[in-house]
Amino acid sequence: MAPEERSGSLSDADEDSSVGALDLGEDKDWEDAENDEERLTFVSFLDDATFSDLPSMLRHCKERYQFDFVTIVHQLGLDFLENVKLVNYIRNEVKSGNKAFDVNSKDVFSDDKYLQPVLEDDAVLFSLDDLPIAADKADVEQPPKQTVNYDDAIQRVSELEDKLRNLQNEYASYKHRVERTLDERWGAPTNESSAAQLSASTERRDTSYFDSYSYNDIHETMLKDTVRTDAYRDFIYDNKDLFRDKVVLDVGCGTGILSMFCAKAGASKVIAVDNSSIIEKARINVQNNNLQDIITCLHGKVEEVMLPVQKVDIIVSEWMGYCLLFEAMLPSVIWARDKYLKPDGLMVPSHCTLHIAPITDSEYVDENILFWQSVYGFDMSAMLEKIHDDVLVRQLKPENVIETTTFFELPLHSISSSELEFTKQFTVAWDKEVESVDGWAIWFDTFFLRSRDEQLPKVPASKWSGRGVAFTTGPWGKQTHWQSGVMLIDDKNQFPKPLKGHLEVKGTVEYRKREGDARALDIEIAWEVAGESSRQFKQTWFLQ
Repeated sequence: MAPEERSGSLSDADEDSSVGALDLGEDKDWEDAENDEERLTFVSFLDDATFSDLPSMLRHCKERYQFDFVTIVHQLGLDFLENVKLVNYIRNEVKSGNKAFDVNSKDVFSDDKYLQPVLEDDAVLFSLDDLPIAADKADVEQPPKQTVNYDDAIQRVSELEDKLRNLQNEYASYKHRVERTLDERWGAPTNESSAAQLSASTERRDTSYFDSYSYNDIHETMLKDTVRTDAYRDFIYDNKDLFRDKVVLDVGCGTGILSMFCAKAGASKVIAVDNSSIIEKARINVQNNNLQDIITCLHGKVEEVMLPVQKVDIIVSEWMGYCLLFEAMLPSVIWARDKYLKPDGLMVPSHCTLHIAPITDSEYVDENILFWQSVYGFDMSAMLEKIHDDVLVRQLKPENVIETTTFFELPLHSISSSELEFTKQFTVAWDKEVESVDGWAIWFDTFFLRSRDEQLPKVPASKWSGRGVAFTTGPWGKQTHWQSGVMLIDDKNQFPKPLKGHLEVKGTVEYRKREGDARALDIEIAWEVAGESSRQFKQTWFLQ
């Protein structure tokens, strides 16, 4: 994926972050929280006492219970998310009646379950970036003054900048989770005030989306996806005659890698657009490679920036998301195509296809679903609630696929934004014995064809060997960061057994946007088994 708007998938931030290094005073997303700061109530970690500010609460815990939260944070070297986990771990232990909890190691609260707030609207969680410096640090004897090594100093500054970026990434991720929880608690809008609130929430999520592409790790993930990056490079370099002396628009340029491919292939001008602050890094990358006379970097949404040209010859963009359309970047690419691409211009890539397959994966079901029915002899089936609701991003093996079919073709030169919410029919049939149908899988193929008039091949990308370049994100190709979208079937939708002989399944796949979160994706699959007229099934899964 690319950012304009995207460029990849989420990844874990560096754990070695400094607490309190982040200045979020100008974070517009939290204006309401900041305006209400005087009304925040801080509940003591160890009793029911409340305070109007965080330092007073921490001082109370230290003086009355000899519990020094700040010193623990610094001694364990916790980053932002670990601070969150520590707070919720303490709250959870005290709520259970244990005030002699263990905080000698961060391993005791490393479980992600401690990201879930114990107290509703816990003011401490929203004030972790205001933690005071550990008192004992002021008592440490200062080392003798030394001669400054400027090379070491520059390297240290770079290291601290990286830590700050990681901390910002962690904060943005946690903030997004809190916003989503609050939105779900408030429910859907029922009046004009609620509608305005929903609009503000949508804007916050859009901002968080672009913020997530401001950091190195997400771009590193995509650049190291050689299937993805090699496909763009190979098409551009193998078809230099298409790019020579042409004007190219790169929508959602990220680090600028595709723009630099185009410049090296002979483009006369490349316009790189991105709404994330990664554009500043892209600009430096361009200068470091002496391509600033060819590549112009613009910061903003492609719908809002002013291009220095009226029309372009080629639009290149890496816009694809999980299950192809998650994160909803394609509408921006289509908008740019309609406004800027010449009538005979080329879209790179030119086509995508969506594929669906019933899958069997009893090993995964045993290890991740049935597991909860008996955990050390205890029934923990309560953990199965909503376990079938989310789309899982997994790499499948060919043997997991029962049968596959194409259910949607996207010609990028002509498709409209209105066609990106759809219901498509499919049919799959097989003549083999199957142990069980455990779910559905969706993946996509991407094609780079030389001409806008060239016909999309009628074979999957893994079997195509025509002119141009293609790749698959499905089970028959090398793993990509997109992998496949796996949707497990819940108990009430189980296929009839035995699954022997000829079996034909007909159904529909519906893609729809989430109200209030246009970058999320809901996928609904309805199906019936031929000869089983009374067995009709429908289930919805969520990508968010």
